[in-house]
Amino acid sequence: MTRKILVYISLFSLYLLPASAQEIVSGLQRNIQVFSKARNVHERIKGTAAEDTLELPFFDDFSTTTVFPDNNKWIDDFAFINDTYSNDQITVGMATLDAIDADGNLYERATTEGFEADHLTSKPINLDYSPSDNIMLSFFYQAGGLGDLPQPKDTLVLQFFAPEESVWHSVWKAEVPDTVIGFKPVILRIDQPRFLKPGFMFRFVNYASLGKAGDNALLGNCDHWNLDYIVLDKNREASDTAVADVAFRTRMRSVLKTHEAMPWKQFRQVYLQEMGASIPISYRNNDIITRNVTRNFNIRDVYRNLTVHSFSAGATNVPPYTTVDYNAALIYTFDTNNNDSARFLITSYIITDDFDRKENDTIRYIQDFSNYFSYDDGTAEGGYGISGQGSRNAMVALKFRSFFADTIRAVNICFNDSYLNSNRRAFDLMIWADNNGIPGDVIYTVEGVMVEQGRDLNGFYTYPLPDGVEVNGIFYVGWRQRSETFLNAGFDFNTPHNGRQFRWINGEWGVSETIIPGTVMIRPVMGAPLKTTSSDVIIPDAPPPALKIYPNPASTILNIDLPGGPPLNTVYISFLDIYGRELMKMPYSTPVDISFLDRGVYIVVVKSNGRIVEHTRLVKVR
Repeated sequence: MTRKILVYISLFSLYLLPASAQEIVSGLQRNIQVFSKARNVHERIKGTAAEDTLELPFFDDFSTTTVFPDNNKWIDDFAFINDTYSNDQITVGMATLDAIDADGNLYERATTEGFEADHLTSKPINLDYSPSDNIMLSFFYQAGGLGDLPQPKDTLVLQFFAPEESVWHSVWKAEVPDTVIGFKPVILRIDQPRFLKPGFMFRFVNYASLGKAGDNALLGNCDHWNLDYIVLDKNREASDTAVADVAFRTRMRSVLKTHEAMPWKQFRQVYLQEMGASIPISYRNNDIITRNVTRNFNIRDVYRNLTVHSFSAGATNVPPYTTVDYNAALIYTFDTNNNDSARFLITSYIITDDFDRKENDTIRYIQDFSNYFSYDDGTAEGGYGISGQGSRNAMVALKFRSFFADTIRAVNICFNDSYLNSNRRAFDLMIWADNNGIPGDVIYTVEGVMVEQGRDLNGFYTYPLPDGVEVNGIFYVGWRQRSETFLNAGFDFNTPHNGRQFRWINGEWGVSETIIPGTVMIRPVMGAPLKTTSSDVIIPDAPPPALKIYPNPASTILNIDLPGGPPLNTVYISFLDIYGRELMKMPYSTPVDISFLDRGVYIVVVKSNGRIVEHTRLVKVR
């Protein structure tokens, strides 16, 4: 069974409530990349003026660095521009239509019965031509990719806009395959007079449906469609799906053998064994003729603003419609005069014919050496966790190795948002020693920490370890659950864990067996104590909670002070036990009688408009 079939099976079955504890991979509730930029970077297009009408040809292969469609070509921003939801794209970058809206959140109108989700709508285009001008629209599409394969009722539709009628007409509908396959070409002739007008537009619309789940934390993004190489032009033939273009297909990855990122001091200790011997790239000749391609590479020390290595891998002839996966021999080791951290910009560019498009001929990668180990690439395509009966006390561990005596100062974990905050539960942060290749004795634990979502582009939240944990050699970092709730940690589909991820279910450790290859997004932060007074802070100490409760410990009466004073809107106070179970919920008031609580540790949560805005820990005594 192929990997792609396995991807489909896993994502199709994730919405079924597991009868017993098992690993689950779910879709995202929120796309943190879109959410982080939607309000700060992207400018919405509120309308289209007459001067915005485009002339032929229209072309887009989505080889851009933004997560939104190019607003010089498209009037909406629902599609997600990325290069992580497929490894089969024709060129680097693609547009993904799914169940996430323009603000990065699951559509509010999302239902299990089906709903109209993303649109990708062109700007008005001047099609004041006759049918004999052979106007044709071509594109490549893929169902599922590395995401969720749509079901038969979840489809992709192409619509044309008739300007004089002000009506959208459906002209094409995608076929949903039984398994994930590569990108398929489509070409359509536009010869009806109603469309051959100034102000013509076209749009792709996907229809999605949420799966059915017993655990709200499992509900998430679904029904992915990927689009690439959209071309609208005149004087074309029905067989004309080729583009006279040689392009990179996928983005560049880390050139380290094991890690995406690692502490600079750790790398310098083992650079001979960790440094990769090549720079892998993938490019494709999308033309109907053989093309000559020259491959070039450059490595730049970002901190010193200095080129440290540059070379050419020579020229080669590439036959039509051929993909080349090439490993360029690398005779270089990262080096700089900085003792604490380093950053290198790796660039690869190809030289092709003058008539060739140049937008997709260059790819770049930042090789970071900071103070943390990472196997993931910083983007979550799904959510990972253990769910089902018996999953309380289940554990997840990721294997790392310190190449000299060092100290873990914090742990970064990417936790996804879940439906109705259903994964906001307490868990135990764990660090284990090695026991012949599996997690062994617990060497450090922090009990009852809360699942938190980070606010940066990658969504990581920092859990500081105030005393630090000394390690040397193999160690494991992860969590122990306090409930049967799916915790929904970020899961990177593009970096298989290669036997480094473990789970403890039913009393024994085993290598993680998620059907979708990938890595849970956990990063141990190493080195000297984290600084809070210097400009070189990388990860600050956690700020004190704005919510104040007193006395703490308390026995019968608890006073609760909210940040900013009494609320203007309806605010609720909840008391949760260490397993995340809600014991009491009430409108905000103070003081509160807590005599009904047994002695122990609880989480006091403040909710506004259904979302958790503050929380803190309470110790209840007799």
